[in-house]
Amino acid sequence: MRNYFKIPGLLALAITVLAGCHKVADLPYYDKGTAVTLTANKSSVAPTPADSLNKVVEFNWTNPKYAQDSSQYKYVLEIDSTGRNFAKESTKIITGSLTTSLTGKELNAILLNYGFSLGTPYDLDIRVSSSYGNNNEKYLSNVVKVRVTPYNDPAVLTTQKTSVTGTLATQANPSNTFSWTTAFNGYTGNVTYSVQYDSAGKNFVSPFEIAVGVNQYSKGLNEGEMNQTALDAGIPGGNTGKVEYRLKAVTARGAVSYSNVVNVTIVSYLPIVRFYMPGGYQAATGNGNDWDPGTAPEFIRDLRAGAFNKLYYMYIFLPAGAEFKITQGRAWDINYGGSGGVLSSGGANLSVATAGVYRISIDRTGLAYDIRAGRMGFVGGATGAGWDPPSTFPNYAMGYAAPNLFVGLTDFTASGWKLIDNNAWNDGSINVTNTRSYGSTGGSGSSMVVNDANMPDITTAERKRVIWDGRDPNNIKYEISPATEMRVVGDGIQGVNAWDPPTSPQMTYSGNGVWTITLTLIANKDIKFLAGNNWGAFDYEDNSGGSQGATPRPIKWEGGNNFKTPTTTGSYTITLNENTQRVTIN
Repeated sequence: MRNYFKIPGLLALAITVLAGCHKVADLPYYDKGTAVTLTANKSSVAPTPADSLNKVVEFNWTNPKYAQDSSQYKYVLEIDSTGRNFAKESTKIITGSLTTSLTGKELNAILLNYGFSLGTPYDLDIRVSSSYGNNNEKYLSNVVKVRVTPYNDPAVLTTQKTSVTGTLATQANPSNTFSWTTAFNGYTGNVTYSVQYDSAGKNFVSPFEIAVGVNQYSKGLNEGEMNQTALDAGIPGGNTGKVEYRLKAVTARGAVSYSNVVNVTIVSYLPIVRFYMPGGYQAATGNGNDWDPGTAPEFIRDLRAGAFNKLYYMYIFLPAGAEFKITQGRAWDINYGGSGGVLSSGGANLSVATAGVYRISIDRTGLAYDIRAGRMGFVGGATGAGWDPPSTFPNYAMGYAAPNLFVGLTDFTASGWKLIDNNAWNDGSINVTNTRSYGSTGGSGSSMVVNDANMPDITTAERKRVIWDGRDPNNIKYEISPATEMRVVGDGIQGVNAWDPPTSPQMTYSGNGVWTITLTLIANKDIKFLAGNNWGAFDYEDNSGGSQGATPRPIKWEGGNNFKTPTTTGSYTITLNENTQRVTIN
């Protein structure tokens, strides 16, 4: 009985399996498709900027006959330079269409991203990959070649002004702004811009260039910078001329484009030419790095009519055997040496035999130099020297404090006076050997003039301290203040309130800038010198690096450290010499 019931069950299972097999056989068949055949409507194309938005080449391909709605077919147009086997391909994706095209801008951007040069034809390999929409069954077409010439798509340059005028006094004022549109429209990489200029009509054969930067679209120039473009273009100072400007654009891969040209008429002026004195003396004297124009001291410009941009000078200490040269600007591009008072381009090093303070003078147009003792002193009816320069040195000399810096004390009477650097008056000529005397039309802190006005008259007889300050080569000036007292202040004086100017002991003045006092000093403490009974008065600080011995120590003002007292408590005589800029504690 059990076998009887099994047979119908087996029949039922067989029927079910046969029915299932019949359904599988009825499923649709999906073909794998075939590779397409690609064609281009042009084998060579040379677009222009006018073609930027126009279709310049068209591509068509056959149907791959995938078993899918053709609107879902995926195609990738692949483009690369011939011979690279599509290793650096550019691509464009198309869905459901058997055709595509490239505009002038699209094609140019592809070429520029490859770093191709403008105006030069290049062969491109182009193919199409086809696949189902889900990227299955991908096939590559045949390769077609198209020769393409990248075109110049320059920026458009504009100028804010077509004429400008500048002056030396207003050289830092804004003058003109150049602006431009993007170069290489459609290019996705960085573009570096610079403004080139030359005199009108030279066609930029050897242009000058002003760097701008990456992806920047304007450049403002002040009066001095616009004036420099005029001078570079051959327009002498004080003349009017036309300068041509254009924009240079360079892609990250080296393609170069030049913009249109704009013209600016410039009324030029004579600029400041700067000179510096690099040499082997620099490091040892605290004047920068040896033979380094970038850190060398700058010459003072003689601003007199006829001397401007001609005569330059400085007062500086040089060690024995010091050698040096003169550079125009802080580079070696233009440098001078010489011998026998004759300055020559690229000439032999200049030198001094013995250590001392020197006045170095140069004549850049007459190519001459002069090296002599560097000094400064008092002359005039208000001084002990009277109006007689030979009587100035040494009794009424000032002390050298630093390059282009002197300080001195003298007893004035009520009268006129000047400062002078030689023992004879200037003879009125403009040359490197002449004396320079200094006066001013203003009070303390005012600028000085050379070989012209006297200083303002002294109205009350009094000992005064005068500072000749040429540390700013753009503005030599003087300061004058009473020199009736000098106090020793600090926490190193036995029996004296620490750091209390009004109760601090006063030194005795013995003439020629010398002050003395005898005090009991506490070991290893601090003192300084103050020319008044309140903070804010002129003061002297240590410039020896912390010496505590009896050797004369260099002094300074403006930002130095305190003087250290000796290592043993005791009675000491202190001598402060403002003329030699030294202090002795022994």
